[in-house]
Amino acid sequence: MSDDETSDLETAVSDFLDGADAVYEDYDRGYTDADAALHVLESHLTDLREAYDEEAA
Repeated sequence: MSDDETSDLETAVSDFLDGADAVYEDYDRGYTDADAALHVLESHLTDLREAYDEEAA
């Protein structure tokens, strides 16, 4: 595993956590409904899984 792969995965995790926090904040403030929040979280999870799969390959 190269430093680039580790960095890519770490970046993906950081991006996911930031995105998830933003979704929760928007939901708590009433800016988005539950369905929209789940859709955005699903998108962030997809990105995280893709980064993990690339690192594992």
